[in-house]
Amino acid sequence: MKRQIICALMCVAAVGMPATAQTADDDGLAFFKERIKTLGSDEFGGRKPLTAYETKTIQYIADEFKQLGLQPANNGSYFQPVKEIATFTRPKDNKIVVRGAKGKTDLQFSDDVVVWTNRGTEKVSIPNTDFVFVGFGINAPEYNWNDYEGVDVKGKIVIAMVNDPGYYDAKLFRGKNMTYYGRWTYKFEEAERQGAAGCLVLHNKPAASYGWEVCQASHVQKNIALCDESMNAGALGMKGWLAEEACRRIFEVGGADFDATVAAAKQPGFKSFVMNAKSKVQLNVQLEVGESNNVAAILPGTDLKDEYIVCTAHWDHFGIGTPVNGDSIYNGASDNASGVAALMWLARKYQRLPVRPRRSIVFVAVTSEECGLLGSQHYCEHPLYPLEKTAVNLNFDGSAPAERTHDVDLRAAGKTNMDALVVAMASAQGRRVNVITEDPAGGFFRSDHFNFVKKGVPTVLVRGGKDYVDKARHDAKPKVYRYHQPNDEYDESWWDFDGAMENLHLMFGIGLVIANNDEMPAWTKEADFQRQ
Repeated sequence: MKRQIICALMCVAAVGMPATAQTADDDGLAFFKERIKTLGSDEFGGRKPLTAYETKTIQYIADEFKQLGLQPANNGSYFQPVKEIATFTRPKDNKIVVRGAKGKTDLQFSDDVVVWTNRGTEKVSIPNTDFVFVGFGINAPEYNWNDYEGVDVKGKIVIAMVNDPGYYDAKLFRGKNMTYYGRWTYKFEEAERQGAAGCLVLHNKPAASYGWEVCQASHVQKNIALCDESMNAGALGMKGWLAEEACRRIFEVGGADFDATVAAAKQPGFKSFVMNAKSKVQLNVQLEVGESNNVAAILPGTDLKDEYIVCTAHWDHFGIGTPVNGDSIYNGASDNASGVAALMWLARKYQRLPVRPRRSIVFVAVTSEECGLLGSQHYCEHPLYPLEKTAVNLNFDGSAPAERTHDVDLRAAGKTNMDALVVAMASAQGRRVNVITEDPAGGFFRSDHFNFVKKGVPTVLVRGGKDYVDKARHDAKPKVYRYHQPNDEYDESWWDFDGAMENLHLMFGIGLVIANNDEMPAWTKEADFQRQ
């Protein structure tokens, strides 16, 4: 590791990585801004996969890669096709009727429930069946926890709480450091393995880390999934989010105590149960099967050219959807036009080095992250370059706006041997590193790097901290919620770029060290993941 740190400091001297953003080259900043502004404009229609706006988006990215002098990464092509299915799903009469021992209640789409299917069929019918409350919906032998023990959910609709028990009790699982068992995607995967007909994830804003409006924005329009040869015939029939107040009503008509049950579900030994509540569900589906695309390019290395650094950013967002304050275009300027612009900025920076990096650097703008990390999943299942030869994945998601900070957050610290490298490179910028091991929102599982991690490829998760250089400016900014909303738009009047540029220079330096170091990055012995 000492050799790695020495190499880092040599790289700082060699490439002139700025200690502060003020010394960053203005040309690079203008380049970065212009590409965010372009991709985040109305002209790109929110960049929804499997639409005409995808064609426009991926061609723009490919043209930029070509102009930057990068080579096509897929046998002469900049495109890696990804077969997907898009489904527009609505329950019959826009509601799900629940009948129980003490009456009935209607779950209205999308105020009470948001549901969809990934099956390639025009109708999904679930005969009159029971709801089953399965606590967190977790089967985790290593934590001695199985919410499915002793209950048969085959053909039934399960309700599973979001997050995991550690969120509520530090003695359980990993405390506030969420495990993958806490992710809503896991709830669907386990329900499918258990033979359920459907799964509704019980929303709770603190535990999910976002409000109900995010569930609506993410799923009320077309939902996209990877598509297999069977048209996903074996997929869970119904997936969905269930609002907490609506879940209370299901408990009421079933004659059960919601608060007492949820409290019990947070403790070891909870017994899942079939509720005295049933529904007959019919989902009407408009479907489309098509080919989306990752956009991939490579800067070949020198003596270690058969080893790779893979830099990723997702190009997709939510397209044109439900209007908010009269605006129906979900531009996704920060999330994630800025990440794609970061890929282009990095490619330009590496391309202009007087000496080319030893390892090859692959740049992949992946599709359908917002649909469940699908493009990166496809890449990792069908890698263009061997994953066992991939030194690291550097992922860029929400790279701007960002204010300058005196500190840097190193997330998932202690999982790889690259922590000291991050400290050395941040110190060269005059910034200290906050070592963050807790992750209550499960951010480690929520972007494209996680698919590489699952395959054993290390990653570096670094973002600017919260110790703002200009705290008065930060405090004076209006606090407006923009995550997955139409107002995620490029706005020169309030977007800060000095912190974004400082962070990009940091990641550029980290990547350069890894590209030139003799040794491949490695997981620590304590890490959950190891190279395969």
